Amino acid sequence: MSRIRFTDAADVFAAYPQLEHFAKRPTVPRAPLDYVRDLMSLPPPPAALAFLAHLLPRREAIWWGRQCVSAISPAPEPGVQLAQRWVRDPDEALRREALAYSQASDLKAPGAWLARAVGYSGGSLVAPDQPVTLPAPDACAQAVNAAVVLAATAAPATAVLPWIRAFAEAGIRFAQGEEARVVAPAFP
Repeated sequence: MSRIRFTDAADVFAAYPQLEHFAKRPTVPRAPLDYVRDLMSLPPPPAALAFLAHLLPRREAIWWGRQCVSAISPAPEPGVQLAQRWVRDPDEALRREALAYSQASDLKAPGAWLARAVGYSGGSLVAPDQPVTLPAPDACAQAVNAAVVLAATAAPATAVLPWIRAFAEAGIRFAQGEEARVVAPAFP
């Protein structure tokens, strides 16, 4: 069962105008997954990852991001663990815990960005006794994108592009309704 909620790639850009900072808007009608494949062949390669992070629903984007981060760094970071727990049980207390963790973390770690994505997935960004302050509509997707790009760029320089492709391919399969499992690229 497809997880895609848009019929045309341009619809993703219409919903999230800030996406144009990360990927080019298509000039002709294009199915979203075909557009991901187009982006994979154009510079900059991480544009495909940004598009996928915006294409998937928030919870699914976080799960895909978790799979990508864990493929590079199998040691469970606290932020990755929080993201995994929240995906399985999207509870408000867990969302707030993940947000607090990300706010206290060094945002150089992919797990901190995954926790931030959870925190930005919905609900207020401030204490419950304060007036509600919602995250920007694309804040969750941008945080997932940051986590995935940081994970890919943690690899040795010659492995970054193969990991980006592996992450994008996992995202495509996941968007089509398959598992989000990342297949590690083959290296010579």
